[in-house]
Amino acid sequence: MREWGMVTDAELERVVVVSPHLDDAVLGLGQFMAAHPGATVVTVFAGEPPEYPDPMTRWDTLAGFHTGDDVIAARRDEDGKALAELGATPVWLDHVEHQYLPRDEWVQPGAIVATLEAAMRAANPTAVFIPFGLANPDHDVTHQAARIVRERFPEPSWFCYEDQGYKHIPGMLAWRVSQMFRARLWPTPVAPIVDRGLDRKLAAMSHYASQLLALEADWCVHDRLAAPVPEQCWRLAAPPAGWESLTEM
Repeated sequence: MREWGMVTDAELERVVVVSPHLDDAVLGLGQFMAAHPGATVVTVFAGEPPEYPDPMTRWDTLAGFHTGDDVIAARRDEDGKALAELGATPVWLDHVEHQYLPRDEWVQPGAIVATLEAAMRAANPTAVFIPFGLANPDHDVTHQAARIVRERFPEPSWFCYEDQGYKHIPGMLAWRVSQMFRARLWPTPVAPIVDRGLDRKLAAMSHYASQLLALEADWCVHDRLAAPVPEQCWRLAAPPAGWESLTEM
């Protein structure tokens, strides 16, 4: 039992964090990354759409953008500055987030797997952190694609982090954990070293000027970030030998 829930230094030698959007990694793992500089953050939905909607989407309007603005370029700039605060390196994939596409053109997991796997392997990680993928279609698709990559690239240690905001939707986190449990991929809380203060995470978050406007409108993000609740990571692994039958009970 002394080893359960622990994460070794060797596992965290080279960290990759998979982020659905240009802010989710810092929202969900900013304190962790502050304590482990050198992480690579692979953001899946960082591509520019063929054209921006006119009028702007609700989210981009909340974020203070206006017709004619290059939203993704501005958000990449914000992301680069935020990750620099934490000593992390951005890798931006070119998939387009669902708010810019008709429903029948939303990106599916199979379209992400190849580029996501290539980015991961290029970073040669010892640990990969993926979102639980809650509620938001882009988060869900990112989670599903990462699970496929895990099957093809099992060598690193794999973990989930909780999607800030979405984890507070009643039942969402419990639903995903139970789904993965039944699939015999048991999410188990772990206790890696994190930055105990919020200063560095908040400094990084301050660079997301546009996103903070929308996050405050939708999620009261300042109050959530100020709450004394540590970031929680979960190890993804098969059940201990002989415990498999618990899945069916």
